[in-house]
Amino acid sequence: MYAETKDGFAVSLIVADKGQVHFDVLSPCVRPSAVADSASRATAPLDPAAEFIPRPNIHSDFWSADTG
Repeated sequence: MYAETKDGFAVSLIVADKGQVHFDVLSPCVRPSAVADSASRATAPLDPAAEFIPRPNIHSDFWSADTG
């Protein structure tokens, strides 16, 4: 889904591969600004040689139910 106002504000919602959901919000006339580095370390280990961030691998009986 994609919606945009005539003055440039927009939202989009994408349901991608394996149920990954992406929600984006855009606004007009925004100037880039500096972003501080994270104050905390990542909570999941990542392989330094990995090309992509791995998909979540936590099993949930509720979300993983095969009721089909």
